[in-house]
Amino acid sequence: MSSDLPSDPPPPDESTAATVDCSNMNGNTSPSSQQAQIPLAWPHDGKLSIQWIEHLMFTFDWSSKNLPPSDFPSVLPVDVFDTWVLTASKILHKEPNCVRIDALQPDSTVVVVGDVHGQLHDVLFLLKDAGFPCENRVFVFNGDYVDRGAWGLETFLLLLAWKVFLPQRVYLLRGNHESKYCTSVYGFEKEVLAKYGDKGRHVYRKCLGCFEGLPLASIIAGNVYTAHGGLFRSVSITPSRRSKGKKNRRISLSIEDNSLSLGSLEELSKARRSVLDPPWEGLNLIPGDVLWSDPSMKDGLSPNKERGIGLLWGPDCTEDFLKKFDLKLIIRSHEGPDAREKRPGLAGMNNGYTIDHEVGSGKLITLFSAPDYPQFQIASISSSLRIKANLTGENGSPCICVACAPTLLADHPSHATEERYRNKGAYIVLRPPNFDVPDFHSFEAVTPRPEVKPYYDFEDVIDSDEELDLASMETTA
Repeated sequence: MSSDLPSDPPPPDESTAATVDCSNMNGNTSPSSQQAQIPLAWPHDGKLSIQWIEHLMFTFDWSSKNLPPSDFPSVLPVDVFDTWVLTASKILHKEPNCVRIDALQPDSTVVVVGDVHGQLHDVLFLLKDAGFPCENRVFVFNGDYVDRGAWGLETFLLLLAWKVFLPQRVYLLRGNHESKYCTSVYGFEKEVLAKYGDKGRHVYRKCLGCFEGLPLASIIAGNVYTAHGGLFRSVSITPSRRSKGKKNRRISLSIEDNSLSLGSLEELSKARRSVLDPPWEGLNLIPGDVLWSDPSMKDGLSPNKERGIGLLWGPDCTEDFLKKFDLKLIIRSHEGPDAREKRPGLAGMNNGYTIDHEVGSGKLITLFSAPDYPQFQIASISSSLRIKANLTGENGSPCICVACAPTLLADHPSHATEERYRNKGAYIVLRPPNFDVPDFHSFEAVTPRPEVKPYYDFEDVIDSDEELDLASMETTA
């Protein structure tokens, strides 16, 4: 996708990024003007300021409440978007698969954030509640910035702006929804097309190119591993034989037919992350594992059959991974309250986090930062509507299709607002000396949310990402 990056003039070197004193960055500041000044413009010298960031936050908040989505180009013109994404992409693509966050001071803190799913107003609250990123306050975002919520584009662009402003203090990891397949199913593609009209396809391609540059994981202070999904397999490859005298014949590689085993950080560092949809088969399996895997209460490592991609790993694997790499804590995300209600033996997500494994070497935590989730209809309600409707599909299973949905919604007009999970979101603060003791901060959703139509068929989409259409993923890869 590198060829899809915009061709604007190159941005300034990231070494010119600002250094910001935390004493002036408690998150309680506000723009000097209470009227949005639009359109937004990228600074001529490419150097962002905290005042520019604050105005950006205010403007996105204001426009979400006062303008229809189709007016978004009046807020952010396409040429400004191009420069914005190019600048961020150049920084992201230079980072390794697993970023190491070691330059921490005795008074530093690290804030870890889970899934936010386009819930812009909750992200704005979180940034203010935790305190803005600054010299001694590092942020690690664990992926899933887009889809389901109505402001995925604004959310992603806001976090990219923070990345450009403080590239060594803000780290954006990739989630499974930063992919072509998920964004085509769960709303982000349609959101972009609705906001940019005939320029939407261009904007969407640039976002996909930026997604490919997002790192897969981080290690904080040598003690904490964070990734969206979690652990990953070892993928050993061997060259196949080729006939003598046959020059330039392509050498095919095959995965050794061994039982599954945990991968190493070295293998993670060598994985090819620049793929639109991480593969679920073949040789490049580590990105898919890191983005899609889930913990289990059953020991062992096995394919994640529920999702059709990634792994399930048990407490023994958590212990092995922590001990092997001298770690104390794993923080992953990827599972909201909808997914957890289908996972017996694992705690729910009512408070925005769960401690899934406690083993001799440390803990495994799942962190979810989207409160009152999802913004629109959820799978459990769709299931109840299917049962009430007593409809059947071709295979005899309950069905609710787009044609049936209006009737069902008319029969149950209040379910979209009354039956969401009402879960809290959470973020984690890590403090010195070892940054390995999580301090959980749960928070409620910002209400009321601006009224907006959904960008995906929430009545007919499984919200826990189960039963993926792998054939569709293959055609989009």
